[in-house]
Amino acid sequence: MAHWLLKSEADSYGWDDLVRDGATEWDGVRNAAAAGHLRAMRPGDAALFYHSGKDKAAVGVATISRAAQPDGTDGRWVSVAIAPDRALPRPVTLAAMKAEASLAALPMLRQSRLSVSPVGDAEWAVLMAMAGL
Repeated sequence: MAHWLLKSEADSYGWDDLVRDGATEWDGVRNAAAAGHLRAMRPGDAALFYHSGKDKAAVGVATISRAAQPDGTDGRWVSVAIAPDRALPRPVTLAAMKAEASLAALPMLRQSRLSVSPVGDAEWAVLMAMAGL
């Protein structure tokens, strides 16, 4: 199982919206690197749901429930389906991530504008511990 980080503006579509809906299509990603990450996702993979914007914190864990499919007609972009798994007992803020030396190589911290990024196994374990899981 691979691990990922998905960013969303809480005011546009936040964790509470995903929980309310029970599932969603993660679509509208229009960045080549992020689309490549979506293509690499497999059902059963886990993703941190991160609120960008004013909150700047990981708040939940979602499960990838369907692999990539076309998003649009040109074949360049893709979407995946996700479902909520569990809320984090403690949100993990961007400031806390930056302060944790073992997360220095986290792609989200190196490419802050990327909306979809991988999370390594060791980094995932650190993030889960920081969240109280």
